[in-house]
Amino acid sequence: MCLGLPMKVLSGDDVSALVERGTTQRRVSTLLTGAVPVGAYVLVHLDSAVRVLDADDAVLIDLAISGLEAAARGESHEAYFADLIHREPRLPPHLVPKEPT
Repeated sequence: MCLGLPMKVLSGDDVSALVERGTTQRRVSTLLTGAVPVGAYVLVHLDSAVRVLDADDAVLIDLAISGLEAAARGESHEAYFADLIHREPRLPPHLVPKEPT
């Protein structure tokens, strides 16, 4: 399974950025996102920033990754997905049936 990881931009230019997650720093391509401001979060997959994230989305992705790690260890993981509990899943707009006219 391949996962994208949220990482914080420390510096960058039009083609790459130095990003950080925890104690790990690395340079990633920003060709898919364009220049990203310092302090912003990006979703990094295979050393490429594939999407700019807002801080709330970065936190939710971090929680989901922690939940997967807990589940893999056989530990309780439901608390990591509090934003999903007690709500109906939503379809993306392109899959929502159109109302009859």
